[in-house]
Amino acid sequence: MYNKRKAFGAACLGMFIFGVTIVTLGSVASALREKFGLDNYQAGTLFSILPIGLLAGSLIFGPIADRYGYRNLLSLAMLGVFLGFEGIAFTGNLNALRAFVFLFGFSGGIINGAANAVVVDVSDVHKGPNLQILGVFFGLGALGMPLAMGFLLHWFRPLQVLNTVALISLMAAIFFRFIMFPPAKQQAGGISVEWSKLLSPVLLLISFYLFFQSSLESIITNWTTTFIGSREIMTESAALFALSIHMMGMVAMRVLTGGVLRNLSQVRVLWICLALLVLGLLLMQFAQTMVMMYAGLFLAGAGLSGGFPVMLGFVGHFFPRMSATAISFVFVIALTGNMLINYVTGIILQRMGPGYLPLISLVTAAAMLFIYLFIIQNLKTNNNRHDVSETVA
Repeated sequence: MYNKRKAFGAACLGMFIFGVTIVTLGSVASALREKFGLDNYQAGTLFSILPIGLLAGSLIFGPIADRYGYRNLLSLAMLGVFLGFEGIAFTGNLNALRAFVFLFGFSGGIINGAANAVVVDVSDVHKGPNLQILGVFFGLGALGMPLAMGFLLHWFRPLQVLNTVALISLMAAIFFRFIMFPPAKQQAGGISVEWSKLLSPVLLLISFYLFFQSSLESIITNWTTTFIGSREIMTESAALFALSIHMMGMVAMRVLTGGVLRNLSQVRVLWICLALLVLGLLLMQFAQTMVMMYAGLFLAGAGLSGGFPVMLGFVGHFFPRMSATAISFVFVIALTGNMLINYVTGIILQRMGPGYLPLISLVTAAAMLFIYLFIIQNLKTNNNRHDVSETVA
């Protein structure tokens, strides 16, 4: 019999390491350019492999977890992160480097998805708030690693830091072997996927809400510094710090909704988040000072904090017998939206200018709001067939 607290703690550790590793890989991009003599196009092509790996990992983790459980899957995925980082740090072959970047992304996609699914499975109640706490650990890893990198780079070269983070992943892989996770849901036969349930209206609506949510997160992360530079209201270093302010808003709101507001219905939590998101985007649009821009980014981060935890909590309520597979399905659609809309946004901003970033973000937020109205109707329709009082009360 597994211990729910230990399994939850292991999932938080996995998510923390995932946040650390994602940031670390981006931090060594310049070192890789120098080592392999990559131009901007080659470097862009190299790192476009990462989201493909994340997508592939997100696709396969769910059916495997539901059939075979989480322990071996998470342990092997952490081992994959270790091998990917070691390969990136030491290979001298460009094609091998691409393979290792894919391996890292593939393993990271599994860890991200499986950690969320573990929390859904161990949470009899308060699935959404517990997923908020899980998200806090990703934020702590993503926020803390730049500070650690700044310290470590005084003593080590970037690729040596990569090797250090790889060793942490290896220790986590070993640690997971000693943790009992929720048991497999399919006790016999091979892997099976109930496609009719995956194509249910409520899961499709949730998937496409996160299609736009994931897109908006990526748009703000990738284009905010360019947008701020076009407004000429702060220095380049202050613009880079603005992204940390955005992440702080997300972490702060997740601490609040996962803690003192954990008994508030998840429907109301997401309404609050959507209101904060729109307010933040409007402040970004009309900001004339650095303080207004920081406030807008902080509120936008707080507004984006609820999307994944609340929606994955809904998935856990409606699909308890295939939760990992359903989450896998949702993540694939969300990541697809991330790549597609971010690509289209890049084309629009290149042709029309970075000043259109808040407008594109507001249109994306409007799509989320529109879909959310339909999700609420589905929640009310299904309320008589599921125990979702925590969700819709």
